[in-house]
Amino acid sequence: MGFFDSEIVQQEAKQLFEDYQALIKLGNNYGKFDREGKKLFIEQMEAMMERYRVFMKRFELSEDFMAQMTIQQLKTQLSQFGVTPQQMFDQMNITLERMKAELEKQN
Repeated sequence: MGFFDSEIVQQEAKQLFEDYQALIKLGNNYGKFDREGKKLFIEQMEAMMERYRVFMKRFELSEDFMAQMTIQQLKTQLSQFGVTPQQMFDQMNITLERMKAELEKQN
């Protein structure tokens, strides 16, 4: 069975995408959140990034041709912006750390 033929992989990808979309939509109102709402949003983004990192690692470790092609496509797309997948994750973590630091200043 191919990587993408797995119902578990399909469901996880669908859920990850839906959760990410909902979180991004919610994030449009980040400036209106109170302190606790901002903390919760940051925690949810951190959890989302960890889920995404694990999901992508599964692609990398898979020997399935389509999974490997997906990783190569991601790397190619990111390289057009001068970024590697690791740099993308690192940048997101830096952004989340800045958001947390900004919250701490508001104490």
